Amino acid sequence: MKIDHNSYGSVALVYLIGGVLAALLVLFVHSWVFWPLLVLILLIVGWQTAFFRVPRRFRAGGPHSVVSVADGKVVIVDKVFEPEFMKKECIQISVYMDFFDVHANFWPADGEVTYYRYYPGEHFLAFKPKASEENEHTCVGLRTTSGHDMLFKQLAGGFARRIVCYAQDGLPVKAGEQCGIIKFGSRIDMYVPLEAQICVKVGEQVRACETVLAEL
Repeated sequence: MKIDHNSYGSVALVYLIGGVLAALLVLFVHSWVFWPLLVLILLIVGWQTAFFRVPRRFRAGGPHSVVSVADGKVVIVDKVFEPEFMKKECIQISVYMDFFDVHANFWPADGEVTYYRYYPGEHFLAFKPKASEENEHTCVGLRTTSGHDMLFKQLAGGFARRIVCYAQDGLPVKAGEQCGIIKFGSRIDMYVPLEAQICVKVGEQVRACETVLAEL
């Protein structure tokens, strides 16, 4: 299992805390609750290890497909005006990641990074509409190999305290490769052209790389 290389410290801290708690159990707990507590510690350590993993995924769709950046649940599909990069009406597709989703993020299409900005901000719950503008976030603009522009945002949530993004201007990218990670609950906002054919609906569960969100 591959662990995100920016998360080695976080995983090491989880193992350290788990080891200390297990040692305290051995030293001070001598009743029937020992085994349930030990199992609980092991489950939490295993969950956190899985949380920071980077799964191997195979990109769905074809050269005109936009695949999901993240695992999670579609919470918004709506026509909006995107003022920063697209600067026109677009279709916004938002995917909310909870504590049990893989939080590694992946490029949604083949192309080149043409715009990148990082914005510090608040940490409102990620499913709230105002999180898109007021929370800590990144903005990544892509020009796809088919000549279309699109934008996606990594949004921090109420518990997320670190966004990692590998984007830089002029970087060639390939759908299905990792583009970053958001640690703990968070959201991805994607903006595609109005003429795109939307392939998902609100409430649908999606998987990074393997779910086509739109066809350009």
